[in-house]
Amino acid sequence: MAAVCLEDPTLERHFKGHRDAVTSVDFSLNKKQLASGSMDSCLMIWSMKPQMRAYRFVGHKDAVMCVQFSPSGHLVASGSRDKTVRLWIPSLKGESTVFKAHTATVRSVSFSSDGQSIVTASDDKTVKVWTVHRQKFLFSLSQHINWVRCARFSPDGRLIVSSSDDKTVKLWDKTSRECIHSFCEHAGFVNHVDFHPSGTCIAAAGTDSTVKLWDVRMNRLLQHYQVHSSVVNSLSFHPSGNYLVTASNDSTLKILDLLEGRLLYTLHGHQGPATCVAFSRSGELFASGGSDEQVMVWKTNFDADYGDALKTQKSCSTVDGSHHTGSEMDSGIHHKKTKTQDSGRNHEQQEVEASLANTLEHIMGQLDVLTQTVSILEQRLTLTEDKLKECLENQQKIIQNKTN
Repeated sequence: MAAVCLEDPTLERHFKGHRDAVTSVDFSLNKKQLASGSMDSCLMIWSMKPQMRAYRFVGHKDAVMCVQFSPSGHLVASGSRDKTVRLWIPSLKGESTVFKAHTATVRSVSFSSDGQSIVTASDDKTVKVWTVHRQKFLFSLSQHINWVRCARFSPDGRLIVSSSDDKTVKLWDKTSRECIHSFCEHAGFVNHVDFHPSGTCIAAAGTDSTVKLWDVRMNRLLQHYQVHSSVVNSLSFHPSGNYLVTASNDSTLKILDLLEGRLLYTLHGHQGPATCVAFSRSGELFASGGSDEQVMVWKTNFDADYGDALKTQKSCSTVDGSHHTGSEMDSGIHHKKTKTQDSGRNHEQQEVEASLANTLEHIMGQLDVLTQTVSILEQRLTLTEDKLKECLENQQKIIQNKTN
């Protein structure tokens, strides 16, 4: 198998139209539209086709803090400082319906993968779940003791994760509405959180300049990145699950290689803080927004073939040529970055061997987690069997006593 070196991300387009800082960006399913929210109280829908005009939606009475397309792309949800959530039809008319239940700024809005529910997070310290079609508030989750910045459904819709200024990330069971775990490793507020596409881990971005990944099955810290020099505002998983893009007040976007646990690229584009970032549903593009009022669209490039290409993990320099190594893997290994140059078959062979070694190491790590999970399940099964046996014995005794 030949070594694959994929290309650097490129800035494809930038949209100007907002009159204040951009707070949130999201692509529609077909990549034909991009939604953005801003402190200027407007929601904008940009067409990805050249020369097509953008729609500016007015309805919120204060800053729009968050936007997201429904999985089908037929609706856009937004949350605002005016304490409301709105559902928009992304067409020329820009019609919307209003949801009211929060008593403070709505910081985050997110659809479930089936498009049936919405989860919102607010400065009123609650996470709320709503039905989309009946447009009805269902229930609140309220164990956070400070503003809740972000909330997301797991891919299967069974769990909800939330992050807060109380420095915790909480994992909730949607059915029982119970908090099943609190992750408390952040030293600052937790601005953003999301599920890995597999649903097995979560990533969180904090004001302590860190990005952390936890396994939600074992509730343990998997990776810890200290690659930004300021507050991390937003993050987004590539749909393959192998990459994470982050946006920070240090004006940069950073792309992390999660399989190798290292920084892959540092991207400069925004003047001032980069406030939000999101991959498209296919991973081909990603968009970012900043306090410079700009929305930028980047071509991913490094994911060209995410079958073979990602298996042969490459080494690539950051766009600015810097050599950051900021992750702490479970193995404690720090991988250095090397520039991609065509240095003959030997070099290619070494890269393939190194990538295979890394892939094997990753597989071994996953097997270890599976082994531990199986072990726990076996223990629980044994306990259940013992209790069942005890119940049957007691039942037998009761029957004997009755017959006697």
